[in-house]
Amino acid sequence: MSWGVFDSGVGGLTVVRALREALPGVRLAYLGDTARVPYGIRSVETVRRYAAEAARFFARDGVRGLIVACNTASAVALDVFEEVFPGKVLGVVEPGVEEAVAATRGGPIGVIGTPATIRSDAYGTRIRERLPGVGVISVACPLFVPLAEEGWTRGEVPRLVAEHYLAPMIEARIDTLVLGCTHYPLLKPVLREVLGEGVRLVDSAEAVARAAARLGIGAGETGGGERFSVTDAGGSFREVAARFLGREIPVLETVHLGPAA
Repeated sequence: MSWGVFDSGVGGLTVVRALREALPGVRLAYLGDTARVPYGIRSVETVRRYAAEAARFFARDGVRGLIVACNTASAVALDVFEEVFPGKVLGVVEPGVEEAVAATRGGPIGVIGTPATIRSDAYGTRIRERLPGVGVISVACPLFVPLAEEGWTRGEVPRLVAEHYLAPMIEARIDTLVLGCTHYPLLKPVLREVLGEGVRLVDSAEAVARAAARLGIGAGETGGGERFSVTDAGGSFREVAARFLGREIPVLETVHLGPAA
């Protein structure tokens, strides 16, 4: 039986990639809500409604458990997935927080993500609960998403954008940076260039994969395998998906979400 992986679009494929490396035997069923991406600029109420529809889809699909790869959905609607989906639900925020708390040498800690994730302060709140008094600097970096999808992950353009977004973090001398969006791992080289090697990067995709392994997800399973679904297969999805996943997607199914699904 498969584990579901949900994302608002293509970014969650970095989570699939990390899960496959950490748990080669687990079967995965990926769903990207590409017809309604991006979630990061939506209202909380809208994201929660979308989350309920996705949870019902996975419940009907019969997956064993669900990994919410979307940082925005994890930040503002994880409780919706837990209420609607009957099995185990794992989000990306808590694993990222745990690794940031373990990585910091006293802070401050930086957090970057979509506007919705940053507005929710999901990472900041949980980090401060575990490390009272630590400084947390959170910055929304919306331009990182199109840069990652277009493959502009190195060179002058992404470096200038990163320098702009990360300026307050450089000034504050952060020692740890949480990549609070599944697109951002593709930008690690330019982030390291701008911040320097002394700043530890916490990749939420890798963090959730390690958390899944600790929970025993896929333990004893062999064969692996994946199934990929989207709500809109148009545009350049396959090309962008190959960049995020590291390989081509052989079969892509189009499904419908919503109350009538």
